[in-house]
Amino acid sequence: MKILITGSNGLLGQKLVADPGMTQHSVLATGRGECRIPALPTNTQYQMCDVSDPKDVMQVFSAFKPDVVIHSAAMTNVDECELNPEVCHQLNVVATQNVVEASNFTGSHLIHLSTDFIFDGESGPYSETDLPNPISVYGQSKLDAEALVKNATCTWAIVRTVLVYGISPGLSRSNIILWVRSNLEQGKQIQVVDDQFRTPTLAEDLAMGCLLIAEKKAEGIFNISGKDFLTPYQMAIETARFFNLDSSLIVKASAATFSQPAKRPPRTGFVISKAETVLGYHPHSFTEGIGILSQQL
Repeated sequence: MKILITGSNGLLGQKLVADPGMTQHSVLATGRGECRIPALPTNTQYQMCDVSDPKDVMQVFSAFKPDVVIHSAAMTNVDECELNPEVCHQLNVVATQNVVEASNFTGSHLIHLSTDFIFDGESGPYSETDLPNPISVYGQSKLDAEALVKNATCTWAIVRTVLVYGISPGLSRSNIILWVRSNLEQGKQIQVVDDQFRTPTLAEDLAMGCLLIAEKKAEGIFNISGKDFLTPYQMAIETARFFNLDSSLIVKASAATFSQPAKRPPRTGFVISKAETVLGYHPHSFTEGIGILSQQL
């Protein structure tokens, strides 16, 4: 099978390329700018592709003729999206329209990555059938992108996920586990939110979920996240426990303590029973995820 990945320089993109299950497929990894994937497997080629440029997208898709497209390219920094709504719209909505049109043309099965931030967080954890109500520019952009995918003439799947964490060489963005460990090792006190709930997702698990959908050509909406419903404070405590660090340095805080441009939904997280039943998706626990990260460090 021929699989095209957008956003392959990002965390999920790199985990998709590295997934052992990908070795039996022919993979075209694409991204803006030069390849930043540390080691390309022999079954994978890299090609620059600016998803916000419709001609560029159509040219790359037409030449490769993918059976499956995994569209992971997006602007995901929630506060940057709030401060730069036009850029956010270009990278999350216009780019998705370009990918949809190219997938329609090549008859590819399109797998689109979405987010828990399409919900207002008043009644999580959410199932696939719950009604979205975004409260940020980022959340609205991802919901708008979902609408474009649902109108595609090609077959499609939407993968909604939550608080993806992981590490990959060359990626500067940190995650809660690395942040907590670093601060506690230096003996610094940290304030961590205890009134927001998520189901944190190991990047390797998200890649596995996408590949299960690709191989089954599964259609519709799927929640692909972790299985543990936790607050960031609980995640921090679990991290301290795993690394035998001083958890008394972790102080509970409310979201109101921090001033951020974009509103965060208080209580999201996902019910993943559909993915478990239909796809055979079984994610790691958060503690197991910490263990996998610790081996990669």
